[in-house]
Amino acid sequence: MPTLTVDGIEVVVEPGTTVLQACEQAGVEIPRFCYHERLSIAGNCRMCLVEVTPGPPKPAASCALPAGDGMEVKTNTEKVKQYREGVMEFLLINHPLDCPVCDQGGECDLQDQSMAYGEGASRYTEKRRIVKEKYMGPLIRTIMTRCIHCTRCVRFADEIAGVPSLGAIGRGENMQITTYNEQAFASEMAGNVVDLCPVGALTSKPYTFKARPWELKNTETIDVHDALGSNIRIDSRGKAVMRALPRIHEEVNEEWISDKTRHAVDGLAKNRLDRPYVKKDGKLQEATWAEAFGAIAAILKGIDGSQIAGIVGDLCDAESMYAMKSFISSLGGSVECRQDGSKIGAKHRAGYLFNSGVAGIDEADAILLVGSNPRHESPVLNARIRQRWLTRKCKVANIGPEADLTYKIEQLGDSAKVLQDILDGKNDFADVLKNAEHPMIILGQGALNRNDSLAILKLAHDICEKYGGVTDDWNGFNVLHTAASRVAALDLGLVTDGGINAILDGVESGGIKVVYNLSADEFDTSKLEKAFVIYQGSHGDEGVKHADVILPGVAYTEKPGTYLNTEGRVQIAQRAIFGPGEAREDWTIFRALSEVTGSKLPFDDIAQLRAKMHAEYPSFAHVDEKPNAEWADFGVSGKVSKDGFIHAIKDFWGTNPIARSSETMDECRAAMNGENRTEGATGTDG
Repeated sequence: MPTLTVDGIEVVVEPGTTVLQACEQAGVEIPRFCYHERLSIAGNCRMCLVEVTPGPPKPAASCALPAGDGMEVKTNTEKVKQYREGVMEFLLINHPLDCPVCDQGGECDLQDQSMAYGEGASRYTEKRRIVKEKYMGPLIRTIMTRCIHCTRCVRFADEIAGVPSLGAIGRGENMQITTYNEQAFASEMAGNVVDLCPVGALTSKPYTFKARPWELKNTETIDVHDALGSNIRIDSRGKAVMRALPRIHEEVNEEWISDKTRHAVDGLAKNRLDRPYVKKDGKLQEATWAEAFGAIAAILKGIDGSQIAGIVGDLCDAESMYAMKSFISSLGGSVECRQDGSKIGAKHRAGYLFNSGVAGIDEADAILLVGSNPRHESPVLNARIRQRWLTRKCKVANIGPEADLTYKIEQLGDSAKVLQDILDGKNDFADVLKNAEHPMIILGQGALNRNDSLAILKLAHDICEKYGGVTDDWNGFNVLHTAASRVAALDLGLVTDGGINAILDGVESGGIKVVYNLSADEFDTSKLEKAFVIYQGSHGDEGVKHADVILPGVAYTEKPGTYLNTEGRVQIAQRAIFGPGEAREDWTIFRALSEVTGSKLPFDDIAQLRAKMHAEYPSFAHVDEKPNAEWADFGVSGKVSKDGFIHAIKDFWGTNPIARSSETMDECRAAMNGENRTEGATGTDG
């Protein structure tokens, strides 16, 4: 391996390591603008110039120079200092001095590096270049006069997002970064370019002029808009969430988040439930907590436990679901978590986890998608598949409707019978799986909410076993969930015979008289009209339409909680702000209600609740570890239907009450559907 010296420090690096990476390994900081460790090397900004011996007499761009054996690198000489001052002076020639009104102020790479490496004065007296602002959609605000042509945004669009709609036009001083024909940046991950932009040329349009970074309280927490469990930071001021930003977690979301994760936060302040309601004379009326609990206790008093059912929503934390299960079970009732009609069971954990782990995608050399559109179900996970596909070491095939996943796939058909053909060796992709060292199957919810789902599950299980998808050190059987609460709910055993359809049929027949709805808004609640419905949640969405009692809960940013992502990884969310009005944490509502109904739950604070939950379900205690579930025989042998698959997500921008309450998500939906934009590019800061 190459051994080189950086400022007198000897460093041994892997072959192919650049000088810049070697310097970082030695603990020496190298300034840069265009270089980013997750993007291809461009060598545009020249800020990373260093002296290298042996080598050319002129300065070398360390980001693009491979580290060689015997190299001597100098990063702190007087000559290097002059290099950096000169480069910085050129970069600042056209950059406007609008830091006081720039949303990047306070967290701007150009600002920081000009202070650290700049000369502090400019000799340029000629006319400055002015660039017209560009339209990039409802999420990205452009002030392109600030642009230094680092092309990070262009490379992200092409390499990570897979939507090459950004590019450079013109040459020299006439070069401009733009979307062709000034269309919206048509990606579910477009907002990440704001984080990548080092100079404030691209900023968050919904966040424009809202706050300064030093005004905000930062809270590290977990996203719940999909089942990936992206690590995020919530920035809040007072009682308002101002923005969501990604946190680095290499095994989950790397450093990316979807636009829904980032920008649906404005829905947290809209359509909120902030006080209890009780239906009187056919109308919901404001009530006290005591009145709401009294109404529930009066109904439950004469009801047999078999006539009580609970339904869990997609955004619930494990503590809330555990408290609900404890409460409903004490009454003799049961709880169902599969509000989408999924047939997947809770008996065998390996049958409902993303067993290889999200990072396992980096090792896969054959991926078979079944009834899944990962671009909508988990955009960040889809970007990881794209990164693996770009290496040309992985073939991807799809069984389901054709979709633009941002990478080329082999379309095998839209019938579950293709799975049987693969198992029987009658499909060419069977040879691909057989010859692969790490084959992978990803089952989407579109394959698991059908009448023949258990047979599909069995076929996928048998294909994995036959073609080496399960070995001592590899498990390529993966389920991609769409609900943040689903894996934790399955671990808690929140499944009933017949699923949600049996509950709805029971309401119709009169067999179920009370339905406790915990934030479940993604099913047709009109079928609950004959039951006494208790709705507990944060937003007034579908669930409140036929509710007899409404109990205001808090949203995911307003409570601590445990979430298990699609791979079964336990992650802890923290409270960023407090809920509005009289809204309370969900587990505390169950604890208070249980005392009124005479079945007091055995915990008084969240620490006691977690202790009991961990004792009963030990897997919840292993925080931030990818589990290794024991392989088992799951699914049911049987015939599969010829019917095509239907993707689980029809509207990416409105998958839950928070997103549906977001004006920004409405604008994104309109932009992605090609509707005429209501605002053009602005040039107020040019």
